[in-house]
Amino acid sequence: MKPGDVVLIRLPQAAGGPPELRPALVLASLPGPFQSLLNCGISTRLGNLQPDWDEPIGPDDADYSASGLHQRSAIRLSYLYAADEREISGAIGRVAPERLERLLHRLAQRLTGSGR
Repeated sequence: MKPGDVVLIRLPQAAGGPPELRPALVLASLPGPFQSLLNCGISTRLGNLQPDWDEPIGPDDADYSASGLHQRSAIRLSYLYAADEREISGAIGRVAPERLERLLHRLAQRLTGSGR
């Protein structure tokens, strides 16, 4: 797995309950032998889309078909999950390098406090 891959992974549910197999985007490889991939969840619930934070992706986007997603979705930077590669069931697609770069830039700005 590498940054930009859209993968299927069992993610804990925000409201509790057992983890569910969900799509996620691999944002970065992390150092060390444990939880070596930083992922963010992908959701079809667009009602909670946070402008300038979450990123919508849908059929009108050039990288939508390559993403492996089947419906309009939101890439949720607010749902970060560090995982071991063995937790990932497999890759279903990829997003465009420009989209990944935009998301990483947005996340870095928020983490450093320069994006407020």
